[in-house]
Amino acid sequence: MDRALTNSIRRLRFEHGEMTQQDLADQVGVTRQTIIALEAARYAPSLLLALRIARVFDVNVEDVFHLENGRQKSS
Repeated sequence: MDRALTNSIRRLRFEHGEMTQQDLADQVGVTRQTIIALEAARYAPSLLLALRIARVFDVNVEDVFHLENGRQKSS
């Protein structure tokens, strides 16, 4: 079964004073393009980056990133 990594980065940014993608990128030491890719679920972060993002929002990693069940591959 495939699993998809989703996230709540966009929601958390808006809940934290409408933080911009660039603001978050600056705080965690990546480019804005990386934040865009993360929000679109096109990129899975390293553990270190996931922890940095969670720390910015003062939440647990599981509050930012979610492993969801995908569709089962047919054999």
